[in-house]
Amino acid sequence: MPMAADDIATLIRAGIPDAEVEITDLAGDGDHYAARVTAASFAGMNRVQRTRAVYAALGDRMGGELHALQLTTALPQG
Repeated sequence: MPMAADDIATLIRAGIPDAEVEITDLAGDGDHYAARVTAASFAGMNRVQRTRAVYAALGDRMGGELHALQLTTALPQG
């Protein structure tokens, strides 16, 4: 069963408490999402480390309940 966008955002925020998360359903099927995750805690991390942090927050759901996730990570502007 596919994951709901709210569930994805909740898991990411639980693993990265300072994250601002925007989820977009890319195909309208509840199975292919894009996520933009912005967090000050990403400071000092490269892109791979940021991606790993998000995947760690999602746990074993990647490739299972969550079929596809297009991921963008960023530091807050300002």
